Amino acid sequence: MKVLMVEDDAQIVDSVAWAFRMRWPDVEFLSTDSGAQAVSQARDLKPDLVILDLGLPDISGFEVLKGIRLFANYPIIILTARKDEFDIVKALEAGADDYLVKPFRQMELLSRIKALLRRSATPAPDSNLAAGDLRLSPSTGILHYHNREIPLTRTEEIIMSKLIQHPGAVVTYAALAEALWNDFYPDCVAALRVYIRQLRQKIEADVDNPKIILNKHGVGYMLATPQE
Repeated sequence: MKVLMVEDDAQIVDSVAWAFRMRWPDVEFLSTDSGAQAVSQARDLKPDLVILDLGLPDISGFEVLKGIRLFANYPIIILTARKDEFDIVKALEAGADDYLVKPFRQMELLSRIKALLRRSATPAPDSNLAAGDLRLSPSTGILHYHNREIPLTRTEEIIMSKLIQHPGAVVTYAALAEALWNDFYPDCVAALRVYIRQLRQKIEADVDNPKIILNKHGVGYMLATPQE
């Protein structure tokens, strides 16, 4: 496995590199504190994973993220001190696969990365999923709704597939977290809220008054049945 970390704090780089080598002894761990160099390295070295900080000395981590997404779909996890929901939404909309806020626990980082790598390596099912007017094609990541084709990220697709498989029933936060990360973390609910808002922006007529993806406060989310 080849990992590229884009981070200007040498202590964090050393800590993460050590954790990786303990978990994956054969890992090729590369790092840079330059956003511009990171884009070039991501293009030339073709890493299996990119760990990206948003606050870099030369250019914004958002620019790095957008630059990499112009030519590659490598899994990218944001590791940053920025915890404002605006930054989380902006990063996910720009193509990040996951977002973890510093200070972080090494085991949580490794667990999320294992889940990311598993998701990127697992072929999507060929069969379509449908509920009411919604039809999801996992093999392409396209959601069909009212004659519209809506591209979903891999994360959005996983969430939507769970909801479509259980229309009218609440899919708990824990079940969604297990599907995405193989575990339930203290900040999972906040992260799920961001992903659900992204989905609502793509399919709801009014994001602030959703009629398709409903929230069961304190429990999880559900897909409204056609009768609703």
